[in-house]
Amino acid sequence: MPVNPEELRPLVHEEIDRLEAEDLEVLHRVVLHLELERVNARLDAAFDGDLDTRKIDQLPDIIRAARAALRERAGK
Repeated sequence: MPVNPEELRPLVHEEIDRLEAEDLEVLHRVVLHLELERVNARLDAAFDGDLDTRKIDQLPDIIRAARAALRERAGK
């Protein structure tokens, strides 16, 4: 079985083409779950980086500014 993603990609496409409709739904959910895990890991790393650099300490000021901008926009 090929390990190289470029060799594996066409094989996976062929397998997908042979799947029954109900299996496609399951596969779609699996792919969405994998993407969710990938995004979650990136967010975790970014949040940890912000904690390390103390950027998180600026969060109250950022929230205040965002709320003020929203109030100003709503008042127009």
